[in-house]
Amino acid sequence: MASHRPGFSASVMAPGDFAALASRALREQTEEQAIPVLKEGIRRFPNIAALHQWLALLHRALDQRESALRAFVEARKLSPTDGKIAHGHARTLLEAGLPAVDAFEEARRLTPQDGSVVLGLAAASFAEGDVERAIALVADAVRFNPGWLDGHAQLARLRWMAGQQDDHMQSFEQAVADGNDSADLWHLWLLTLQQAEAYEDAAVISGRARKRIGDVQFLDATDAVIASETGHKERADQLFDMLSSLEDPAFDVRKVRHYLRTAQIERALPVIDKALGGTGAAIMWPYASIAWRLSDDARADWLDRPEALVQYYDLREFLPPLEVFTDHLRGLHQARAQHLDQSVRGGTQTDGALFARIEPQIRTLREAIVKAVQRYIDALPSQEDGHPLLDVRRDRPVRFAGSWSVRLAGKGHHANHVHPAGWISSALYVSLPEEVLASQADGDTKDGALVLGEPQKELGIALPAYRTIQPKPGHLALFPSTMWHGTRPFDTGERLTVAFDVAHPAA
Repeated sequence: MASHRPGFSASVMAPGDFAALASRALREQTEEQAIPVLKEGIRRFPNIAALHQWLALLHRALDQRESALRAFVEARKLSPTDGKIAHGHARTLLEAGLPAVDAFEEARRLTPQDGSVVLGLAAASFAEGDVERAIALVADAVRFNPGWLDGHAQLARLRWMAGQQDDHMQSFEQAVADGNDSADLWHLWLLTLQQAEAYEDAAVISGRARKRIGDVQFLDATDAVIASETGHKERADQLFDMLSSLEDPAFDVRKVRHYLRTAQIERALPVIDKALGGTGAAIMWPYASIAWRLSDDARADWLDRPEALVQYYDLREFLPPLEVFTDHLRGLHQARAQHLDQSVRGGTQTDGALFARIEPQIRTLREAIVKAVQRYIDALPSQEDGHPLLDVRRDRPVRFAGSWSVRLAGKGHHANHVHPAGWISSALYVSLPEEVLASQADGDTKDGALVLGEPQKELGIALPAYRTIQPKPGHLALFPSTMWHGTRPFDTGERLTVAFDVAHPAA
């Protein structure tokens, strides 16, 4: 960073230098060092809105939303017609858990063609309980611009969360009926159906797509996935063989899933080894674990080592009073159904980054979590080349790739899954059903338990769990994001948790 070079003084930096410094700090996760330098720039050039905007973005990256909002307010005063500043202000209000509809309306007035502002306005409406308006906003925008892929994707998610599973693909159907034959639109439609695990429907849509756009490669890939996921082994084998030259990390995962499901381990292993050396490593590690365990490969122990890499902490003395905190978290659940592409079964998940909110209870929670995560990091084995958890630098402040709350009802559970976007994953128990607490007292640890190392049910692989953790209010489980995990269902009551992914530190 320029301001830290020997003999280099912020007093000789031009406004553009301060902006470049802030931009670099965001890329390199050195915001804390950049903030005082940028503040010196603002002292020297107080009337440049962009510098206040950059200060807001640095604070925002550190989950310091109150400071970010103050900086955005100053930027807005200096440049009230700047659409990007208005959008940033609105977005930060939403992330902070504050009313943001009016701010997004102003941003939309300034940048009426910006689809991301429309999506933000919909998210703000959803957060304030106006689910119908959120859906209508995106639906109207998609009707106006049927080629807007982000709009179609978000509309499907909103309708799914609103409990409109029968209609969540409506916008795709309408766009195609109106003559929109973009290959990207058909592709997204098929991917969204796969997220919903609606493979029979996907087969129908794939057939329709072929009639409209011809025999393109992604349709062959889709048909291979559908055949595998619906149990048509010979057809899937044929299609995967035909597409052996296709270079795509997500398709490699689908191929490996097929080989694992059909006991073709010898075919899965070379695909895995190649993927782990490329850009698709993050999404392949969980499948490497399964394949290595099935083939008695010592690398499974090297990768997973549950005794060292799974930890359970009692945080009760550091958290807000759990009864009060339970009520607060419950009030944040606006969805009527689970997310389209998440592991929740029989429950809801909050939208947006939970730890970005500025309520005192959430700030106290975040502080306790950061300390626990740092304790976990400090206790990790020494750095090891190539290991997805251990081969990273550990001198950066803890930051989060995502944070949310899950509310499960009776029979609810998490399907076994992984978090490829994270470094370290988690489960913090806030409240548990009385029956779960009673069964624990009777020595039964199955109801509502966290299960680690058990593959996804759809793979049909009977590997035992590495570890089963008995949930306790105020206790936090931490484990590698590459490790399969899920929960056992419980019969009645409510299970409320907080979960998060710790982000990979910048290289």
